[in-house]
Amino acid sequence: MAQRAVSGVGSTIGRIWAIATNVFREVIRDRVLYLVGLYALVMVLANRLLPEISAATEKKILLDLGLSAMNLLGLVIAVFVGTGLVNKEIEKRTVFVLIAKPVSRTEFIIGKHLGLTAVLAVLIGAMTAIALTLFHVAQVPYSLQDIVISSGFLLLQLSLITAVAIGFGVFTSSLLAVLFTFAVYLMGNLSRDLVAFGKLAKNPSIESATRGLYLVLPDLARLDLKNQAVYNLIPSPEVLLTNAGYGLLYIGLVLAIASLIFSVREF
Repeated sequence: MAQRAVSGVGSTIGRIWAIATNVFREVIRDRVLYLVGLYALVMVLANRLLPEISAATEKKILLDLGLSAMNLLGLVIAVFVGTGLVNKEIEKRTVFVLIAKPVSRTEFIIGKHLGLTAVLAVLIGAMTAIALTLFHVAQVPYSLQDIVISSGFLLLQLSLITAVAIGFGVFTSSLLAVLFTFAVYLMGNLSRDLVAFGKLAKNPSIESATRGLYLVLPDLARLDLKNQAVYNLIPSPEVLLTNAGYGLLYIGLVLAIASLIFSVREF
């Protein structure tokens, strides 16, 4: 019995790995990594063209630009590729071939998510290396530890957005999935401000609505450490672990919901 359970787990991991590997190769083949070259070009041009307001200010601007550009390019991949991972299979009817094989729909969703997360990890890792190299050459003061932590949490944030994009892609069109995912991203970054607005409004209905949105939407501010990395204000290890756990828990919840919707959907 135990051997069968171990064998079943091994088979499940193998199927998920195969799907993730296929996604990774497919996305890389679509020349996504050319974005790394674009990032390097933007950073070099910024280093040359930034106005010399003052040496200190210019260096802070370059540091902030490097982290912000990393976030923007990663978000483009997470949203536009993530929403099409499942939706494209459904529209092209290739999903029939995949689910006809001994692959559960949950394995299919998890494999797709892990494959794109791996692409984002490579993308962020390469852009972080480029940024650190440029900061060193331009003599921009920075904390290596803070930059690495910020990049790690950026990957976690984009992995969460990927899960949201896949979730919307399971039951909506590509265009709607993109719009909904961007809306979740924007509102997730403003969720704390929504709660503050609800308190200022001093209206019980508005306050309840904003609190409800805060509970449902991901609190992406927990995973956004760009400003903290620029100004050396990275939170304590305890706070970082709590926020990382929050991100992982939310990813698991969204993927579970996406898997449930996908499992009951008829094609």
